[in-house]
Order: sequence, then structure tokens, then C-alpha cells
Amino acid sequence: MDVEGFRKYGKEVIDYICDYSKNIEQRNVAPTLDPGYLKQLLPAEAPLKAEKFEDILNDFEQKIMPGVVHWNHPKFFAYFPSGNSFPSILGDMLSSAIGSICFSWAACPAATELETIVMDWYAKALGLPKAFISSASAGHGGGALQGSASECTLVCMITARSRAINKLKGSTTEIHDSVFLPQLIAYASKEAHSSVEKAAKMALVKLRIIEADSRGRMRVDLLRQSIQNDISAGLTPFFVVATVGTTGACAFDNLTEIGKVCKQISSIWFHVDGAYAGNSFILPEMREFSKGLEYADSFNTNPNKFLLTNFDASAMWVRDIMSLKRALNVNPLYLQHDHEMAIDYRHYGIPLSRRFRALKLWFVIRTYGLSGLRAYVRNHIALAKKFEALVRRDDRFEVRNDVFLGLVCFRMRSADQYNQELLAHINQSGKMHMIPSMVNGKYVIRFCVTYEHATEKHISDAWNEIKTFAEDILRDIALEKASLPPTPEKEKTQSESQIITCKPPIKKRLSRTKSLRFSFTRSISRDIFESQCEHLKDGCAPILVVDADLAMETILKVSTENDKNHLKGITDEDTDEASN
Repeated sequence: MDVEGFRKYGKEVIDYICDYSKNIEQRNVAPTLDPGYLKQLLPAEAPLKAEKFEDILNDFEQKIMPGVVHWNHPKFFAYFPSGNSFPSILGDMLSSAIGSICFSWAACPAATELETIVMDWYAKALGLPKAFISSASAGHGGGALQGSASECTLVCMITARSRAINKLKGSTTEIHDSVFLPQLIAYASKEAHSSVEKAAKMALVKLRIIEADSRGRMRVDLLRQSIQNDISAGLTPFFVVATVGTTGACAFDNLTEIGKVCKQISSIWFHVDGAYAGNSFILPEMREFSKGLEYADSFNTNPNKFLLTNFDASAMWVRDIMSLKRALNVNPLYLQHDHEMAIDYRHYGIPLSRRFRALKLWFVIRTYGLSGLRAYVRNHIALAKKFEALVRRDDRFEVRNDVFLGLVCFRMRSADQYNQELLAHINQSGKMHMIPSMVNGKYVIRFCVTYEHATEKHISDAWNEIKTFAEDILRDIALEKASLPPTPEKEKTQSESQIITCKPPIKKRLSRTKSLRFSFTRSISRDIFESQCEHLKDGCAPILVVDADLAMETILKVSTENDKNHLKGITDEDTDEASN
């Protein structure tokens, strides 16, 4: 493709993007396809000869788009927002056009210097401690744009590991660093993101899981006790992760109390993960939750979640830049240059090659201004509070989390299996998209405001659709309940009994396969669950724990009843009448 071809088709692609954004509501928010659908539509071998761009673009619409989950759809309420906006797209286009690989100042001076400036802008806008700002007088801190929050956590853990090992080694040079790995131990809340567990696996260190309280916050008393116990056992606590805005329920750990515990142990690096909620500190009224950041050694938040900047862009700040450099510095001859005082961001992360990420964030901040970005965040909060109010007004439902930002965790006042079925029906329709979580042992549905231009109508319409799905389930449960003989369980409250004591008729149920698929749930035995209890959740794959003894008792009871009713020849089939 030559310049004129790019000019022509580039305009067509821009038009396509504009039409896609303008008419996105006409599409289903998520596909209901089965894995392997695309393999049936595309040839098994790459084309030998060049193909027309018109055909490629047409195939994109006809074959790729049907398998796309539209994260910027007004009815996409899953996960956290996928930050996106036209200024961000344009900035990313220019970054791609330039094609710079920004590993050092010499490789692209503008990229390095803009990233430094934008990260300082960003830190000041969030009200971060001066220790994180590179331009602060006598400061040793600063920030860098990484690819994801997972990468930020890993980089900080590796840096903390290096610092702790250096302290343990002292002046000894004969002992390899790996000798000290079994001695190191990190800590994170049960509600911390699963990327913390992954980072610990990659860093080859132990990870202690700390229980959360009833509001999803790390229990500081248990953290303190665990650290003391581990020190007594001869281990070295070296890394603690606190979370502001957990994935499961958007809970905020108490940074001040955790920070005080960490400050007492010189070997501990205190990291704060604020991937989604950290961006809310752009609002002065949300900075109540940032108190305690002055104790932190590092902090990360993702503008690609909550500040209209498209993926990938995760901001990470550290109090001591030299700790990063000591842990990650590799300086071969071919990467050296004459400007030794300049920043080389290759020392601030895992990859050598880096994209010009600061460009799109610069475009976004300048296009919206801080006032525009604050208005955007406040709108999401107001709409979430609107949805919370709608749920609370209906006594068939309940809200299970503290609603501070854009996330509401709700459920029917019913057994988990019916909430699982509700979510499965919602997602199977393709009209809305949500995911579940487990909050205080209860299966909940996460409703997160994500659309840039979301309005109260989008929220009200979504609630009406949710109620329609729920009413079908509750109506059938009530009818089935009425047909059952009296049991002691009927003495339960009406809200409990109408949902727990019976199953809805089969005609309203999805198949087991589809129910699990569209409700994002897996069932495991209690034995397996307990053997995996050290694993962190990330709010995206709730586990329903099946009591093996109770399950066996139920199976034997049903089997006996079937024998009495001469139903030996009837088998249970996985049918899907709901799709007929």
C-alpha cells in the first residue's frame, strides 16, 4: 500500500470507526458464539497473493465483528471500564505512525521527556505525595507508563525482592541471590487481584494470603500477626500489597493502618494497587481513600480503565527510582549513549522496547482538561448510585457492596444457583453483559458503569431488563413452591422460601453447559476448594462450593424416590429448551 492508498483507505477506516461508535447500540453487546467459530470462516492457509483492502475490511465486518465483545457499548456492564476516547485513538494512531521504540532518551528524546512531564501532571492531578513526583525538589521518585497493572505489580515485587536480598547479603559477594529466595515472603489480601499471585510465582517467592473483613478490606490485625509469626519463624517479610478498589466489590483497604505496620519492618516494600479506583483520586472528595499513600513505596493506577485512555497504559510511581535501576539495570554497549543524566525508561520495567504511550495520555488530558475528566468520573459515580437506589427499592433484590464508584454488586434475595441462572440468561441474550463475583461468600452480579456517554436512561433501561429476566425465574419458583407439600422449611421468611426451596421448571432453564458458560461460574467440591484456598480471586470466576456429603445424600434420596416411582429407565439429558 502506497501513501495515496493509505490516504484513501485510512479515511475509510476512520469513517468505519465513526459509524461503529455512532451506531454501536444497534449491535448486541456480546456474541453467543461457540469456540472455534472463526476457524470455519477463514482459510487454513495464508494467502499467497495480495488481496484487495476492500475485501479485508468487508471480512472484518462480516467475520471478525460477530465475535467481538463491545466493551464501549452502553449495555456493557462487565469488568471495569475499557478506557477509550477519540483523542486517545488519534494519539495512538500517531504513536503507531511514528513507530519509535522508546527504550532510552537517545532512541526518542520527545517520548522520554513527554512521559516524564505527563506522569508528573498525572501525579499532581491525583494529589499523590510529592515523593512520587520527579520534579519535586530533592526528590528521588518518579513514574513510568507500563503495559498493565499486572506488570506494575511484578516490577515492584522484583524491585522489592532485590532490595531485600541485598540487605540480607550485606557485604557478602560469594553467595548467589537465589539462596535467599526461600526466606522471602509477601502478603496480600484475599480480595487482591490474582496478578499478585502470578507475580509471586514468577518471582519465586512465598505469598501469604490475609483474610478480608465483611466489607472486603484487608484485616490489618491479621496482617500484623502474620508478619510477626513469619519473623519468629525465621522468614523475611519483604512485600505487602494493599488495594484501593478491589475487583470483586471495589473495596478500599485502609492504607494508613497497613502503612504503619509496614513502616515498622525495614525490609518491607509497601505497594498500593489502584488499577481502577486510583483514578478517582482526581476528585478531591475521593482522596479520603488515598490517605496513607505517604507510607507507600509504590502506587499504580490505569488511565486505560477510568480516564478515557485506550489500552495499554498503566501508570506506576515509585518513591525511590534508584531501587528500580539497581534491580533492573542492564547496560550493554549498544544501548549506551552520551547523555548519562537523561532518563532511560528501559530501567523502569521489564521490556526493553517501549511504545510511545505518553502521547495518547497527553492528548486525552489536553482535550478534556482536568475539569472534563472529573465530570466524567462524577457522572459514573452518580449513575452507579442511581442503579443502587433502583435495586434497594425492590425488596426482591439486595446490594452487597459499598458503592463508592461505578460498581454495584447486587443479587436476588435467593440461593446462589438462581442468581447464577439470572446472569446466564442475561448474558445469553447478548443484549447486556455482566460478570459475577463472590462477596462474603455470596454469588453476586457485578454491574459496572463503563460507557463514556452513559445516561440515566441507560441505567433505567438496564434495570428494567434485569427485572424482566428475574421475574420469569421468580414466578416459576413461586409456582413450583406452591405445588410442593408443606415442609418445616416453609417457616422461613417469604423472601428466603420463595427462592430456596425449589427449582424453576426445566422449560425456563438453560442447559448446564450454557448456564455455566454465561454465568462465568465453576462448581468444585469442598475438598478441592480447601486445597486451593491459598489462591487469590479476581472477581471474574466465582466458585460454587459443593458439599460432597450433602450432594451424596441428595443423590441417594432422589434415587430412592425414583425407584419408588418406577423411573429407572429415564435418564437425565442436557437439553436447552430455552433456545428453541
